[in-house]
Formats: sequence, structure tokens, C-alpha cells
Amino acid sequence: MLIPDFPFSYDEYLAHPDGLGSIPREQHGTEVAVVGAGMSGLVAAYELMKLGLKPVVYESAQLGGRLRGACQPGTGHPVADLGGMRFPRSARALFHYIDMLGLDTKPFPNPLTPASDSTVIEIAGRRHYAESSADLPQMFHDVAAAWQDCLEERSHFGAMQQAIADRDYRTIKKLWNELVPRLDDMSFSHYLATSKAFSSLPFEYREAFGLVGFGTGGWDTNFPDSMLEILRVVYVGAEDDHQRILGGAQRLPQLLWQHVPEDLAHWPSGTSLASLHGGSPRGAVRRIRRAEGPGDLIEITDRWGRTSTYPAVIATCQSWLLSARIDTDESLFSHHLWTAIERTHYMQSSKTFVVVDRPFWKDVDPETGQHVLSTTLTDRLTRGTYLLDDGPDKPALICLSYTWNDDALKWLPLDVEERVRLMLHSLKQIYPNVDIASHIIGDPVTISWEDDPDFMGAFSDNLPGHYRYQERLYSHFMQEGFAPSHRGIFLAGDDVSWTGGWAEGAVTTGLNAVWGVMTQLGGKTTAANPGPGDRFDELKPIRLG
Repeated sequence: MLIPDFPFSYDEYLAHPDGLGSIPREQHGTEVAVVGAGMSGLVAAYELMKLGLKPVVYESAQLGGRLRGACQPGTGHPVADLGGMRFPRSARALFHYIDMLGLDTKPFPNPLTPASDSTVIEIAGRRHYAESSADLPQMFHDVAAAWQDCLEERSHFGAMQQAIADRDYRTIKKLWNELVPRLDDMSFSHYLATSKAFSSLPFEYREAFGLVGFGTGGWDTNFPDSMLEILRVVYVGAEDDHQRILGGAQRLPQLLWQHVPEDLAHWPSGTSLASLHGGSPRGAVRRIRRAEGPGDLIEITDRWGRTSTYPAVIATCQSWLLSARIDTDESLFSHHLWTAIERTHYMQSSKTFVVVDRPFWKDVDPETGQHVLSTTLTDRLTRGTYLLDDGPDKPALICLSYTWNDDALKWLPLDVEERVRLMLHSLKQIYPNVDIASHIIGDPVTISWEDDPDFMGAFSDNLPGHYRYQERLYSHFMQEGFAPSHRGIFLAGDDVSWTGGWAEGAVTTGLNAVWGVMTQLGGKTTAANPGPGDRFDELKPIRLG
């Protein structure tokens, strides 16, 4: 995911034998606060520990943040991934940690992929069954061709993908810096409607594209987004070749917490994040202040009233929490940055899972020759239904409904029983002869991320005109020109990245913050392996007037 705004090769930085850098010996053991134990916070804490610093991790709920799973207690039932559940192979910085921890993955059963035995697309009451895209009616092929044409028409699609594949940084920046001022104020919907490809087709084709999209499913909930958000995804192939982590995505942060690195500075052999914390992170942060006295230290108070001071803090929590849940000293950030924090736009998201006795959807109806149940995309309430299994004759999972934005808000006031009842009713209209309920075992599980007080939304998602805000947030780790009162606290997390909702953005912004802390404490990278800050002037995001 070589994002064109800042095309730094984090995978090469992580893999280099010189490591991420070093700090002066006198700084070894220095405590650095990390607010949030999601993927960004744990990556930052892990790499700080390897440098010889002592990360102090604060967490309000559980390890993993939105890499959260649910499993029925006391059973061998599969884990339902309530947050991140599919990860593109192009996320090479993320896969650095997946591979390091020895986690097993397998292809995620997205619509119309080999991992999904079959797909049903139901739109306006018409049902289309397909075991590959070749089985779909011509209209869907016309939609796919129109999408490719409109990307090429105004977005240098082929040239940009080739430049990313070649890691041709100069070409990436040249193409992207020309597009940003032209497309920042344009929504995804407007881009489609004004393209030569889609404007020559009936409106129903755009409707079908909104439902089916490409890769993982429909795109109509993203139609209000800035077109730049969409281009960042498709340029780097983030919508293709998705993997799921066997045993649940939460295993990644859990194992990273326990992992013992071999190349530790300062700390004795056998040290892990867990051992540095006595097994558990500290509790939720309630206040962040500039401490009185010398040293420009930052003071953090947790939920139990314990106060500690640090020369540096990495804040990886959802950015709204810095004003809505955490009593944060306003003087720590500039007014421009506070504006960017408050203007961050978050998507809503809802999922509901049930465990079933076996992957019965693989059964074939003898009359039709079709699978009795398929990965399903529909314009009904459920929108996206996904089928996950780990082999025949084992309990399996159905994600009855995966929805975004307005579709997610429709479920918000309903409890899990009512959600499941309505979802089964909707699916019954598509599969009248299938009794899904007869296969359900145990209790269903659901989540609405906008209703979680520690998240208030699934992930950030820029609207037209938001580029300036994102550039401020992302560039915050470069603090050399900041006023002294604004230094020492570093923002990280996927909502600070250019790819909200992707774990890769959580990883890379965590690494940015590590570089910032290392530099502040007198450390540096090697000449052979420059870090993101060392190459910032060369690759930095364009700044709009």
C-alpha cells in the first residue's frame, strides 16, 4: 500500500538489517506513554521497546482496538471478527508483523472470488447467481468496464499503478500532486456521474455499481466521500486479494503483546510488552496535561487517578476522544490541528454474526444445481452477507449483515435478537427454501461501532474538501518547526493515516510516531535505512493553499 500522498516503503524500512534506528545509551529505559492498545499503539510500543525505551501502554477496554473478536465461551466455535476481518496482501507493513508472529491466513471469501463458492446479487428484486463473474448478465460486465474506463479517463490509473509497482517515487508524486487540487472537492458520486463512461449509461448502471462495486462488495455508502479516498484504495490494490487471519484477527495484537524480540537494545533477553507491564496495560486515560516545572514533560492521569509524567506521548486513540472523552490540555496542539481533529469524519458500521452447525451453504440443490446459500449482495436491509468456515462438518460463521453509514444506523436502536429476526426475514425473501435458523447454535453477536464510547465510529473517511485536515494530521509527527508547547505528543492510528479503516495505516503511522520519539530523544536512523522523517521533504504530501 504505497500511498501516493507519502510513498514511503515501510516494508523495506522494517525489513532492513540495520533496524529502525537507535537512541543514545543515556536514554535507555526512558518511559514513553502510548495511549491505546490497538494495532497502532502496540506496533509503536513494540518498536520503542526494541530501541531500549520503556513504553507505558494505556488502554480503556481490551488489547487490539478494532481488531476485536467474539467467541462463545467454553466452545470450539469460530471467532467472529467484529472489526477488521480482511487484509489485502498489498498491506506489506502489516504482513511484516503477521508473518513475524507466524499467523496463518487464508483467502477471505469476498464476492465473486475463488474463496467464495458462489455469489448471489439481488437488486430490485431480481436475483443473479454466479460462481464466477462470467456467469453474470452483460449489464454487470458493462458496469465493470465503465469503472475501469472512468478511472483511466481522469486519474492516470494505469500509469499510477505501474509507478507504484516500480516504486517510482518521482512519477507517483508528479501524478498525484496534479490530481489532489483538482479532485479534493469532488465526491465519488460526482466523479462517476460526470465521467464519460457512466454518463453514457442509464442510471441503473450506477445503482448496480453502488450495490456490487468491485473487490469486496458495494460502494454506494462511499458515494459522499472525497474521490481521493477512493483512488488511494484502488491504486494500491487494497480492494483485492484479501486474507483473513485464522483463529481471528485479534490474535495479531494479542501475540504482539506477548512476543519476545531477538534484537533488543538495553532490555534483558525474554523481555516482552507483557513482561514490561506485569501482564496488563494501564487503564483508560482521563487527562493529558503539560506538566509544571522544567523539562517540558507531559502528564497523564488514568481512570484510577494515577498520574505519571513522560518526555513523549504517542496518542493512538480515535482522535475525537482527545476532546470528547479525554480532558486534553488545548495548548498541546495548535488551533489548526484541533480543527483538523474535530473535522475528522467517521463512518458508521454494523455487523451481526451467528454460529451455525456446519457450512451447509456448500450443499447443492438437486433441482437447480446451485449452492443452497451464497455470499450475498442485496439492496435489502442486510446489504452484505458473508459465509466463513474452516472445513466441513465443523461449526461455521455467517455474517448475516455487514453495513455502513446510513445502512448501519438502521440497526442502531435494535437489540441483537431483533436484528437477527429482521435479517433472517430479509434473507428468506432471497432464499425462500432455506431455513437458516435451524442451523444456528449458541447466541448471536453484534456490534455497532458508532455506539462504542471509545470509538464513536468505525473509521475515518474524508469528505470532499477534507484534504487539508488530513495533511495536518498525518504530518504531525514532523515537529521540528513546532512551538515548544506543541511538541512531544505524537498522533498515530489509522484515522491519522491516508487510509482510514485499513490496519496498514495504523501500522505505518505508529512507525512515524516511533521515528518522531526517537528523534526527539536524540536518536537517529542509519544512512543505509532512512526513516519516514528522513525522507519527508522528498516525499511529503502536497500542501494546498
